[in-house]
Amino acid sequence: MTMKRRQLFEFEDCRWFPSLLRDFMTDYLRFVSCKFNLFGGTLPVLNEILQQTGRSQIVDIASGSGGPWLSLIPKLQKQVPGLRVKLTDYYPNQAGMLEIVSAFPETVEVESRSIDAKDVPQDLVGLRTQFLSLHHFTPTEVKEILQNAIAAQEPIAIFEAQQRDIEHLIRFALSPIFVLLLTPFIKPFRISRLIFTYLIPLIPALVFWDGLVSVLRTYTVNEMLEMANEADTQQNYEWKAEILNCGQIKLPYLTGKPLD
Repeated sequence: MTMKRRQLFEFEDCRWFPSLLRDFMTDYLRFVSCKFNLFGGTLPVLNEILQQTGRSQIVDIASGSGGPWLSLIPKLQKQVPGLRVKLTDYYPNQAGMLEIVSAFPETVEVESRSIDAKDVPQDLVGLRTQFLSLHHFTPTEVKEILQNAIAAQEPIAIFEAQQRDIEHLIRFALSPIFVLLLTPFIKPFRISRLIFTYLIPLIPALVFWDGLVSVLRTYTVNEMLEMANEADTQQNYEWKAEILNCGQIKLPYLTGKPLD
């Protein structure tokens, strides 16, 4: 059952929030995304839109620590010759992103500039992707993100890993347990990460709050499609919003590509 959307705050969105803690939180999200292959089901969608638009370059928006790319790149490389992925974020976690660069130095680049999803520089060309980040933005901001892609005539693909319902609220409420179990395996290794997880358990508490809020802020596929149609005033794009059924994981997504 879908709940009413609530625009609450997440700590990692706040300007005053310590970058050290933000990085630890995005490191956790990267690890979970890759370890459990949360976004493996997106590969056919990514491959299709890349092939249809003739793109081999991806500009990942709101990458955090690099998102799911460590697990996606090996398979996507086989389907897309010359694949290049550029990781960007408003608060870039350089150390986390460089973990992915070290694994795929010929494929992945890190953008050193702070990149606003609503105002992507024109020199960053390619399919724009967002993983587990659209819920951070208000409806007005989402439309600005889409309008910016339309103005640049770049295709866009947006994926979430949760839905706004009781089931996902319960799942995300259990996230502190996974933080405690998985933290020793997260790279890069830092003593401070262990301190703020076990001795001063800020990270489990922060992941708990931000996780619950993420569920409550998540857009339904109908809401995503409605915002896309409102953003595309000239109806120059082909939009698709569906739920990918990947076994126990169901991923809401939105794609858009120029009609020409």
